[in-house]
Amino acid sequence: MQTIRELSDLRAWRAETAGTVALVPTMGALHAGHMALVAEAKGRADHVVASIFVNPTQFGPNEDLSRYPRREAADAAMLKDAGVAVLWAPEVATMYPDGFATKVQVAGLGEGLCGASRPGHFDGVSTVVAKLFGQVRPDVAVFGEKDWQQLAVVRRMAADLDLGVEVVGLPTQRDADGLALSSRNIYLTDEERLAARMLPRALGEASTAIGGGGDVAEALARGVAALDKAGFTVDYFELVDDALEANPAGTRLVAAARIGATRLIDNLAVEAR
Repeated sequence: MQTIRELSDLRAWRAETAGTVALVPTMGALHAGHMALVAEAKGRADHVVASIFVNPTQFGPNEDLSRYPRREAADAAMLKDAGVAVLWAPEVATMYPDGFATKVQVAGLGEGLCGASRPGHFDGVSTVVAKLFGQVRPDVAVFGEKDWQQLAVVRRMAADLDLGVEVVGLPTQRDADGLALSSRNIYLTDEERLAARMLPRALGEASTAIGGGGDVAEALARGVAALDKAGFTVDYFELVDDALEANPAGTRLVAAARIGATRLIDNLAVEAR
C-alpha cells in the first residue's frame, strides 16, 4: 500500500493506474464499520483508495475538531492488511490552500435534521467530498448508511454536478448490542456506553409499531420518552421520506441524540408488516 500526501503524487498514481478505482472517504480512527466499506469497495473495483482527512470545514466552533481521535499508523496498518492500494492522507493546506474560496452547498437536503443543529456542516461535507472525487477520480465511492443525511447529500451533489461517480451506501454496521459503530463511540464512558444501547432499541420499537400500522406520533413520542429516560438529550427523532422531510408516510426513522458529551446518530428503515 502506498501512502500519498501530495496531490501531484496522487495524480501521477491515478494517471498510470489501469482499471477501475473505488474510494472510501474517512476521517480515520477506523473500526469494523470502515473495514466493511473497504470490503465492499474491493468487490466493486480493481483498486481501492481510502482517504484519511479530518475535515475542519465540517466542524462547528464548539465541536470536537481538536480532540477527534487521530491514529494514522494504526489505521494505515488496518488498510494495508485489507488490501487497500493507496492511502490518501493530505494535509489541511493541501485540501484548502491559501486563497481557497469555493463552497459546495446542497440546498434542502443539507438544511434540516443534523443541518439545523450543525449549521454549515453539510456544506463542509459536500465541499470536501467534491474535492476528493476530483482528486481521486473514482468510478465508485462507498459510504455508510449510518449517516443517512450525509449519504443523501453526497448522492445529490454527485448527480447534480455530473461527477460520474457511483455512490454506494452500505448498511449500518453494529456492535452485538445494536449500537451503530462510530469513531466517536470512544468518547463514551462505560456507563454511557450501556445507556447508549437505548438509541437503536428505541428506533427498533418505533419501526415495529409504525410498520405494524400504529400511530406515528405516538410511536415517535414513545421513542423520545425512552431516550429521555435513558439519559439522552434528543436532537431529533423523526420519520422522513426520501427528501428527508418529516412525513407520516415516510419510510425511514432518523435520530440524533446526545448522551454526556457525545452526540450519536442512527437510522432505521420502516417496513410495513
